[in-house]
Amino acid sequence: MSGGTEIEQVFHDERSRVLAALIGYFRDFELAEDALQDAFISALEHWPQDGMPANPAAWLTTAARRRALDRIRKNKPITGNDDDLERMPAQPTQDTDVDAHPFPDERLKLIFTCCHPALAEEAQVALTLRSLGGLTTEEIAKAFLVPAPTMAQRLVRAQRKIRGAGIPFEVPASHQIGARAAAVMAVMYLIFNEGYDASSGSDLVRDDLCDEAIQLARMFVALIEAEPADAPIQLFKPEAMGLLALMLLHHARRDARTDEAHQLVLLGAQDRARWRKDEIREGVTVLEAALRLGRVGPHQLQAAIAAVHAEAERPEHTDWQEIAALYERLAQMTPSPVVQLNQAVAVAMADGPLAGLMLLDQMKLEAALDGYYLFHSTRADLLRRLDERASARAEYERALALCHNEAEQAFLRQRLSEMTSDA
Repeated sequence: MSGGTEIEQVFHDERSRVLAALIGYFRDFELAEDALQDAFISALEHWPQDGMPANPAAWLTTAARRRALDRIRKNKPITGNDDDLERMPAQPTQDTDVDAHPFPDERLKLIFTCCHPALAEEAQVALTLRSLGGLTTEEIAKAFLVPAPTMAQRLVRAQRKIRGAGIPFEVPASHQIGARAAAVMAVMYLIFNEGYDASSGSDLVRDDLCDEAIQLARMFVALIEAEPADAPIQLFKPEAMGLLALMLLHHARRDARTDEAHQLVLLGAQDRARWRKDEIREGVTVLEAALRLGRVGPHQLQAAIAAVHAEAERPEHTDWQEIAALYERLAQMTPSPVVQLNQAVAVAMADGPLAGLMLLDQMKLEAALDGYYLFHSTRADLLRRLDERASARAEYERALALCHNEAEQAFLRQRLSEMTSDA
């Protein structure tokens, strides 16, 4: 790995942790992002010559803090009562101090700040994807199907609201966590989903986002476990564990989801020897512990579905009847067109494509999911399996028009080519 590439990897790995520390320090998202970018440029200039510091994250944090303080001084002349600077704690000044300087992980505080009830749900998600997920404004805009300038305005408004309203940068007290716990878990799951199935770009999977979401879920479970057994937050423990298990079980398949040409490989065709067995074992263990708590929720059901897939040594060993039953229970618990779509897929695998197609039509999902490419690609696949080539071709064309991920676009083009050939 070259020096520049190694530095970029460090920045990639440590970005969210460092940014969270900076936002907590300055209470200013924009200032923190600009300062971190300055620190990264400084690292590119100095590390190739001076060598990688023993604690790169602490080095970047200290360098960014200094750059941010410089920006504050330039924009606001210092007076004897300059509160913006007076409240800043002292910083390490020597390189040896930097490596020894404690560097707490502030990401959980940041996600609770982003998920404050004073912010609209969409703003919570967008701000977390930007700060912790590291998505660009353009990427977030595509995920929300809005123009980039519109999303930029929403992000700025959310950041200013946090600063202007004095929303504290902290994990709330135990009795207050419950009000934000559901939002925090929802945002973690959205970060994971954006990594697992990137809404745009050339890569099908963004491991950085998946890893970030899993780390946050681990921290959230640890936070709950550290609270007293009778604390209100304990009500969320089974679902928090279910969410962690779900992420682990899905992410365990990442190496097999694309081939050497970075083309999409469907679940049934994946090389299961490449699935990460240690993560599967951990996911199943966490899920079983969650289920023993006796409060089954949607995340646990989804994790149970993932576990059925993960524990099947061969595709033909998959218990599709059980998966269909789990989806039916999930649909009853959390009615959703997407859940119903997945239920129809499971029924098609258990009872044949005609049964799945009939269930799709019975559910009348087209009105709700007409703009969702997976709805059309699912219908296309069922029609393909029924040898209804013309109808399948039309559905593949619709799915391709709605899909923004290059790896999935390539797969859909291949399927479309098969439907338009004379073979």
